[in-house]
Amino acid sequence: MDLTQCDREPIHVPGAIQPHGALLVASADDLVIVGGAGDLEARFGAPWQGQLVAALLGFETAQKLASCSTDKCPLGWLPNLGSNAVAFRADGHWLIQIEPSEGPELAVDILGWIDDVGGHFERAAGLKDLCQRAAESFSELTGYDRVMIYRFLDDEAGTVVAEATKPGMSSFMNHHFPASDIPKQARALYVRNRVRVIPDVHYTPQPIRPEALAGIDLSDVELRSVSPIHVQYLKNMGVGASASVSIVRDGLLWGLVACHNQTPRNLGMAQRRAAQLVAGGMARQIGAKEEAEVYRQRIRVRTEEDALQGKLAGSEPLFDLLAAASDSLMRMFDADGFAIVHGAQVHMHGECPDRDGVREIADWARTRGAAPFHTHELSRHFAAASAYRAHASGLISLTLSTRIPTVLLWLRAEAPQVVEWAGNPHKAVALKDGEILTPRASFDAWTEVVRSRARPWSIAETEGAHRLLAKLYDVRQNQRVRDLADSLTVAVADKERLLEQKDVLLKEVNHRVQNSIQLIITFLSMQARSSDDPTVQRHLAEAQSRLSAVSLVYRRLYSDDNVETVDLSRYLEELVKDLDTAMGPEWAGCVATDFAPVIIPADDAVRVGLILVELVINAQKYAYGGAPGPISIILEQHRNRFRLIVSDRGGGRSGTRRGFGSRMLDAMVKSLSGTMEDSDNLPGLRVILSAPIGTPGTHAYQPVFASESNSDRAD
Repeated sequence: MDLTQCDREPIHVPGAIQPHGALLVASADDLVIVGGAGDLEARFGAPWQGQLVAALLGFETAQKLASCSTDKCPLGWLPNLGSNAVAFRADGHWLIQIEPSEGPELAVDILGWIDDVGGHFERAAGLKDLCQRAAESFSELTGYDRVMIYRFLDDEAGTVVAEATKPGMSSFMNHHFPASDIPKQARALYVRNRVRVIPDVHYTPQPIRPEALAGIDLSDVELRSVSPIHVQYLKNMGVGASASVSIVRDGLLWGLVACHNQTPRNLGMAQRRAAQLVAGGMARQIGAKEEAEVYRQRIRVRTEEDALQGKLAGSEPLFDLLAAASDSLMRMFDADGFAIVHGAQVHMHGECPDRDGVREIADWARTRGAAPFHTHELSRHFAAASAYRAHASGLISLTLSTRIPTVLLWLRAEAPQVVEWAGNPHKAVALKDGEILTPRASFDAWTEVVRSRARPWSIAETEGAHRLLAKLYDVRQNQRVRDLADSLTVAVADKERLLEQKDVLLKEVNHRVQNSIQLIITFLSMQARSSDDPTVQRHLAEAQSRLSAVSLVYRRLYSDDNVETVDLSRYLEELVKDLDTAMGPEWAGCVATDFAPVIIPADDAVRVGLILVELVINAQKYAYGGAPGPISIILEQHRNRFRLIVSDRGGGRSGTRRGFGSRMLDAMVKSLSGTMEDSDNLPGLRVILSAPIGTPGTHAYQPVFASESNSDRAD
């Protein structure tokens, strides 16, 4: 057993609320009160159950609910109760949340404060400064004793990057927290519920009555009772009250504003809405600053590429040209050392292992193939490299497939990282069989030194490695052209070597495969025209679309010099054009696209193309009952992952049957090491595929075999 059991705790159905408010559960059909939680007898007298919403909350409130078409309905100030109310639709009911308030919310001062904070954020010098300003602003808004900006890392652990504390409060600045402290389903609720408040950790949960309604989904209810494990976790930290505000960037949870108070403290509705708005503004500023940093890195790499162009234009042997340009090559990728290995020749520049060590790393790098390889933990992939970690914990390698392979190595030295954890993270993992799951009790600073790691390579640097490989092939090709003019013998030898090159062979194979697939598509088209059965025609058309997605990748590989990778945006643009033609004239102009350039392995592009075809077919068949309607397709990059978003404005999810299409989607997503989620597009369905931007050869192809030929919308 381990703490992944936390990930299975049904925290969205606690069956109770916190006592600082009340909850009414009304049937969405007739607005009759069927249940509730909290001090309802004190507010409404008895009996309250079975009454109409109009009788308890007023005719105007009942009208708002009856006419509301969304899943959230702000009800505003209720003078007869001295409270504010908001309703959420769930499981065929309206969940009416009621919170005491001194009067109608006056937003003028809050709006002015939000405007001032927005300008404050815009003036931040960088991400670190932005987070510190945010911590101070949220401290001013909430009045809590300690306010932390908590950022999630790539391994789902978190670290406190900024903090504002009152005198006497301990600090968690720069402390790391293990991923198990915030389970997966809690992170999902943080995206759905952007503000959560626990005014008093010593509260007594108020159960939902009658007990038959205890399983109702309270995901959207801000009064929702909290997991006992989380409450004990806060008590162990010495916290009397807490609040959290989600920082969501592009639909993903970037981090949290975590607020702690030593004594009970609540946040009113106006404060919560202000906090949510400011967190949204902060997320946009984070996006702008992260994108600006990526842009600066790309400009730096591009500048070095341009400077390198002239240095590689000489007639000297390639090894000599590269050796002369060592300083520029090392600076291009901000490496600590650079080495070239060509047969018996070894050239080293900067901080490198000894010659034997460089040769050993180069021999191993050759086994990775011609495509660029990069890692900031070399010993994790190549155990023998631990002997050279002082100089070579990080590696980018390129292998030029000449008669005698030339291996280029960019090296980064070990950068030991001293990580301060809020308690020993390893103690938060193990749990013996039979033990009851409990939160960890210690938050004393625990220091860990992480070794055998270098500074990670940026996306701009790994992209630059792919472009450099293409440039070096051009240089090599130009040298061969010059050699052709010198000697017919050299020309014949060069021609034989060219025919042995992997890219030529692969392009020929790709061409033949593309022609074969095109022939199959033609046969399917002929078969469809010869059949009078609409179902057969539809299945054959879907099969043609899927094959077209595969054929298009091979066609692009045959026309491009690089047979390892594909610009996913260009591929998807052509694929959507083919789909648009196949969908018929009535769908003209219905498909809108927005594609960011993303370079991925060719095999992965095939899988993404098949997934897109399946999602578009599903939307075409089910979203609008077979009629044409708008479909949006977006491709975007977030850190080291890409996201493909297909959405419509139709009838939403339909059915739970899982046919061939569903199984194919599951297999393709799994082979990408990705995830696929769908959500309500209000209206319609929004499906998001997220997967890492892999290195060629990362994912093994997994064929899909099924006896059925029909498909469903993935559920």
